[in-house]
Amino acid sequence: MSQQPPLPRKVALVVGARGVIGTSLVSHLVELGDWEVIGLSRRGGVDEDRVRHVQVDLLDREDVTATVGRLSEVTHVFYAAYQDRPTWAELVEPNLAMLTHVVDVVTQAAPDLAHVSLMQGYKVYGAHLGPFRTPAREDDPPHLPPEFNVDQQAYLEEKQRGSRWTWSALRPSVVCGGALGNPMNLAVSIAVLATISKAHGVPLRFPGKPGAWTSILEMTDAGLLAEATVWAATTPACANQAFNITNGDLFRWDDLWPRLADWFDLETAPPLPLSLEVAMADKEGTWDRLVREHGLAPTPYSDVSAWPFADFVLSWDYDVFADGSKARRLGFHRYVRTEQMFLDIFEDLRARRVIP
Repeated sequence: MSQQPPLPRKVALVVGARGVIGTSLVSHLVELGDWEVIGLSRRGGVDEDRVRHVQVDLLDREDVTATVGRLSEVTHVFYAAYQDRPTWAELVEPNLAMLTHVVDVVTQAAPDLAHVSLMQGYKVYGAHLGPFRTPAREDDPPHLPPEFNVDQQAYLEEKQRGSRWTWSALRPSVVCGGALGNPMNLAVSIAVLATISKAHGVPLRFPGKPGAWTSILEMTDAGLLAEATVWAATTPACANQAFNITNGDLFRWDDLWPRLADWFDLETAPPLPLSLEVAMADKEGTWDRLVREHGLAPTPYSDVSAWPFADFVLSWDYDVFADGSKARRLGFHRYVRTEQMFLDIFEDLRARRVIP
């Protein structure tokens, strides 16, 4: 019997490996069993079986050249890094620079590079600016700049011309997972808000804008997004295209919020608009006391409080959802019930002793 030829080596470079998206992506690649994984981040990490962490400052081109330039074995780049800035215009320069630093270097260093996956979001559609056309579709017309997601994709499209490697762009809604120390994790923020509300003996009130209470929204589970990202990067029919990736269901906070409160054994009360960034600024003492009293994992308050992002999402007093049928038409059929996603994340946080 003739021997089967060895399968091609698959080496993933996950850029932003310690974030909500990157953490789930690394876990998914490991679970698949046929990937070698290199995690790139500012913080680095502890190496595990089939995962090697590399610390690098993506804004420093010389550091990227010295670090990524040695990774000649990379076959797939999964780019999920992000740098926050105070204004939309200020987001463009650092986020475009980080992507160009990585891709410029890896395309020179890795002769077997097959694909570059770019993580985007609904800012492409102007969702962060105000009411936009829903459901948003991948071929919707652009809006006036600045917008770093658009600039990143334009760079990739130009860079790819005439090359053997391909690209894909994933456009999730709000991504929810259990990773800590991230400025954009809504599920953890809600869990901490509920925990601290309970400690103060008050109901779990919805703090967003009045119109946000009944707007139609959707979310994207970090695990589902990881599966979709690898699917798009390894499916030839997906080459050089963008895809909306969502859980597959829609919700309104007026229906979902009381269900989330029930999990914490909390009553609700009528919504009361307030800034969480302001209201939670003095709650570090409460959090530290809860950690001590309940024997929780010693997690700094700064690692579980993404209040500006929570304020941003809970202020959407307009519908925010996109058409995810393009991915389904090409074969990606996974879906997640959003209510169950939140409850599963809460269960995971409790099991890890992050919340009591």
